[in-house]
Amino acid sequence: MKKYKPTDATTNPSLILQAANMPQYASLITDAVEYGKKKGSTSGEQVSRAMDRLFVLFGCEILKIVPGRVSIEVDARLSFDKEASINKARKFVSMFAAEGYDKERILIKLASTWEGIQAAKELEEEHGIHCNLTLLFGFAQAVACAEAGVTLISPFVGRILDWYVANTDQKTFEPEDDPGVKSVTKIYNYYKKFGYKTVVMGASFRNAGEIRALAGCDLLTIGPKFLEELQNTTEPVVQHLSEASAKKHDLEKVEMTEANFRWELNEDQMATDKLSEGIRKFAVDAVKLEKMLLEKMK
Repeated sequence: MKKYKPTDATTNPSLILQAANMPQYASLITDAVEYGKKKGSTSGEQVSRAMDRLFVLFGCEILKIVPGRVSIEVDARLSFDKEASINKARKFVSMFAAEGYDKERILIKLASTWEGIQAAKELEEEHGIHCNLTLLFGFAQAVACAEAGVTLISPFVGRILDWYVANTDQKTFEPEDDPGVKSVTKIYNYYKKFGYKTVVMGASFRNAGEIRALAGCDLLTIGPKFLEELQNTTEPVVQHLSEASAKKHDLEKVEMTEANFRWELNEDQMATDKLSEGIRKFAVDAVKLEKMLLEKMK
């Protein structure tokens, strides 16, 4: 981040788990463990408090570097619990406030389940807390997020490609035909056509071609490897997405009720598979992180 100077940055349980095992972050682990011991009365409470503290500490380190916002993810195991997700989000915001960071610099990441989207709607409308809806793979999820008035969505380009490579006969795709690129392009055009304010932030890239094919998208989350590759190339970047061109598309507006959402998601095998897989994998890494903290508490 210091090298490439991004505007914003994001975290997730898997990235936190990786960082937590690096020696340079040992002091953050110690701080979180001591915080958990002090704030919790049972071992379960202590681990939970330590986890929250660790996420906030990493977020604070990032906010010292980036001028914009950091995304902090709500526990994937709460993906189907609206009220628990709201409570966790509000707790994160209050913990950042205690460290001197205003809620305007925080994005709460929630899985794009119906419950997660409705939690975001309430957080945005009633508490002024900005949300980043993640693990988004299908058009129904994107429409529901826009109608809920969430601040930002993170459609996962590369994971969509992964599914098509694994489940169809076609194993390679040119950037403009990449199913992940096509998905984000469709979402972007729909949002701009109908005047939704939700920001589209493409994420999870597998190659620089995908990134180039989405030039013009509101925001993109790009890993260091691809930032370096793009920085070292002299090939010009051509803008593919724009609000003006989006408005020219012949698109039909969709109403996304809960019943419609659940049916459309059910009919989209790729989105259903990748959403459930993403939740499971984030949950697994959260459990690993809890076990590591519990060991350090002994």
